[in-house]
Amino acid sequence: MQNVLSLWSALDPRRRIVVALATVAVFAAVLGLARMAARPDLSLLYAGLDPAAAGDVLAALDQSGTPHEVRGTSIFVPAADRDALRLTLAGQGLPANSAAGYELLDSLSGFGTTAQMFDAAYWRAKEGELARTILAAPGIRQARVHIAAPSSSFLQRDAAPSASVTVIGTSGAIPPQRATALRYLVASAVAGLTPDAVSVIDGQTGAVVSGDQAADTQGADARAALLRANILRLLEARVGPGNAVVEVSLETVTESEAITERVIDPDSRIAISTETTERATASTETGRGAVTVASNLPDGDAARDGGAAQSEDSETRETVNYEVSETRREVVRAPGAVRRLSVAVLIDGLRVPDPDSGQPVWQPRPEPELDALRALVAAAAGIDAARGDELTLRSMEFRPLDLPNIEDASWMPPLAPLDPMRLVQLAVLAVVALVLGLFVVRPVLAGRAAARPAPALAGPGVIAMGDAAADGTAALPAPARPIPLAGEADAADVQAARAGSAEANDAVQPVPPDPVERLRLLIAERRDESVEILRSWLDEPEEHV
Repeated sequence: MQNVLSLWSALDPRRRIVVALATVAVFAAVLGLARMAARPDLSLLYAGLDPAAAGDVLAALDQSGTPHEVRGTSIFVPAADRDALRLTLAGQGLPANSAAGYELLDSLSGFGTTAQMFDAAYWRAKEGELARTILAAPGIRQARVHIAAPSSSFLQRDAAPSASVTVIGTSGAIPPQRATALRYLVASAVAGLTPDAVSVIDGQTGAVVSGDQAADTQGADARAALLRANILRLLEARVGPGNAVVEVSLETVTESEAITERVIDPDSRIAISTETTERATASTETGRGAVTVASNLPDGDAARDGGAAQSEDSETRETVNYEVSETRREVVRAPGAVRRLSVAVLIDGLRVPDPDSGQPVWQPRPEPELDALRALVAAAAGIDAARGDELTLRSMEFRPLDLPNIEDASWMPPLAPLDPMRLVQLAVLAVVALVLGLFVVRPVLAGRAAARPAPALAGPGVIAMGDAAADGTAALPAPARPIPLAGEADAADVQAARAGSAEANDAVQPVPPDPVERLRLLIAERRDESVEILRSWLDEPEEHV
């Protein structure tokens, strides 16, 4: 404590103010570092939640006493408790990003529930379950499903259901492939719903996402890549790896077509049915006489007077039905058929030694070899000249790639991404070190050196000038060169040393030849330093042998 007071009293007012301010800054920095060190490492729990869902999560965290921090729409919790908190909140049904599902039907009872109420609750539960399933897929942040189901009235039996899905992705627009998958997902979950009746809408742009053309394009690209790989593998077996480049352009049919054809041949007929009808009739007619009294008597002669007549009739009718020959054909052409195929192949030539110089010289491959390779590529790609396919195969020199020299690459590795909080901590530590060095250590050392300047003996005959002696005694500010006392140097060196170290004298006196006289002269010129040296000798503890 006495050393601190003596050091403080040796400082001038300006340095006292600087030291005080530096001390306050150091204390503040230390307190900040202590607070940062005691603060737990926070990790992201949830981000991008709805305000209602985020409020429920915050209420659950407050109820459990878990420390948390809200940054915009993100919730941060201690990294060690993040996974356990997610499981705990999931057990409580949080966060509720989607609508309620089939649990809505649990609250319905048989009393007071009409058929319309149950149907409305059922479709609402269906929409909630579909929204949950969609949110479970990666890349989906929000989703809502609306199903338009026809009523159960017998007058609307032919009405088909439809649906619409509104989704918001986590990384921009919804890709067409994802939209196609959502259509089939919703259509498969609702009876009677077809994928064509499901509309997928991007919630950020408000546009309807169509996946048919994108699926066709993706299928064409996949087929082109497969053809390219097959052709390249075939060529590299002959020319070697890296000596062939293949590009395949595949043009496919993007529209669907249905053709119905009916052909009637008037020259040909076919009997399809025959109907035959036969009819035969026979009749007998007896002649009658005149009407008399005798004819009215039962045994009269009148009944035997008339004659008899017989008649027979037969008819045959045949009906033959013929049908004209007819051919019906229906052809449905789906998208994806190959309309045109173009293949371009570039092959490196041969490098043969020059007979004169011996250096390798590039030469194109012989034409018979190119014809053989052309035939192989045409067979592998399925080139059809009638369809308009093209195949181009050329042998040209490959230019060498200008690769960077690995030895000239930078020796510094790429900077890894750093945590912003770690950068802030490093910056604070750097500021604390700078404050300690500039405003505390440097003023204290400067004040101490100004308060106690004294020389120290470093050898038997030479006074060494420096900041401090090895035994802890005060030191004298170093002159231009050391002053010898034992006669090692001549008088010119001593005169030069005295001239370089003399500050208060106007003229330098001549140096006497006797070493004792030179020491006496030096003590007379530097009385304060000599006194300090003697005082340091007296303050040294005695060594007991």
